[in-house]
Amino acid sequence: MLNSPTQEDTTAAAGRVWRNVYYISDGTAITAQTVGRSLLTQFERRYRFRDALIPFVDSEEKARKVAERLADDQSRHELPSIVFSTFVSETLDRIVRAAPGVHVAVFHEFIPRLEHELGMSAEHTRGLAHGASDFAHYTRRIDAINYALLHDDGMTTEGYSKSEIILIGISRVGKTPTSLYLALQHGIFVANYPLSSEDLAAQTLPSALRPHRRKIFGLTIQPERLQVIRQTRRPDSHYASPRQVQDEVDAAEGLMRLSGVPFLDTTKRSIEEIASTILQRHSSITAE
Repeated sequence: MLNSPTQEDTTAAAGRVWRNVYYISDGTAITAQTVGRSLLTQFERRYRFRDALIPFVDSEEKARKVAERLADDQSRHELPSIVFSTFVSETLDRIVRAAPGVHVAVFHEFIPRLEHELGMSAEHTRGLAHGASDFAHYTRRIDAINYALLHDDGMTTEGYSKSEIILIGISRVGKTPTSLYLALQHGIFVANYPLSSEDLAAQTLPSALRPHRRKIFGLTIQPERLQVIRQTRRPDSHYASPRQVQDEVDAAEGLMRLSGVPFLDTTKRSIEEIASTILQRHSSITAE
């Protein structure tokens, strides 16, 4: 199913053109989606995109149904759909690419060039990019996710010696999603700790964090954005008041500066960008 635009999307898309985008594969379609979305961000000044993810198209019958769906989509829209695909099977790839649409066959574009350069044939095995073939890495990611869940939001500070990164910040700056993303995608053991009103008043790191100072990374956010987030969560509360939000942001940033903790403004950054920035900055700090 294509994601239908919400009222907010429609307002935000004023003056821009909607285009349908399909991410299709005989595997999970995650690679097609990742590549496609990364490329399409370069064109958002003019276009808005409605996404449809179609994974596990692993038979000719399924491929023909997808082709029929693309043809039907073309008959109902003035502009052709954009199709990103990552088929290992050449047969299935041909069936889908014969359908109407602007096709970007990711593997077809790049694998032949790499085969030529590397002097060997690709494995042409479905699921290698996102499978569990590297069992040690897969197991580490699972362990990292469990660690992040156990050490979410300061639920326990025991086991911090095992952490590789400890995220700190006030409520609703993105600590939990960033911790889980780092665990899921990179197998990093991440704990996160919410700075309390007592911590902010003291302007110093709590005692449980001080032995792990070199692992700590802070997250902050622009007060205007945080107020909107908190207002959605707890409407018209003291927690969401502009004054309270401003005071907490100022105090948290002051604490992190005084404690020598590097921190990042998450306001206009995606989870992926936040995680990459943390990994880059944290690795340079720990290497010193």
